Amino acid sequence: MARGVSGRIVIEINPETKQELYEQLMMNNVSLKSWFLENVESFLKGKQQLSLSLATSVHHEENTTKKRVIA
Repeated sequence: MARGVSGRIVIEINPETKQELYEQLMMNNVSLKSWFLENVESFLKGKQQLSLSLATSVHHEENTTKKRVIA
């Protein structure tokens, strides 16, 4: 997938899915841009929290003789 340096993101989706998405966004009085940015922020925060919790677990394991299994 091509990635430019601008702030644009271009994706192709099924036309029916696009229509349904726009209908739902309109019913909730939300723009596609605001919905997208909110979901990106949530996704990225979730990734950061996961990384921090794994880093804490690894650090904890290094300081103990008892190992935990992370599933």
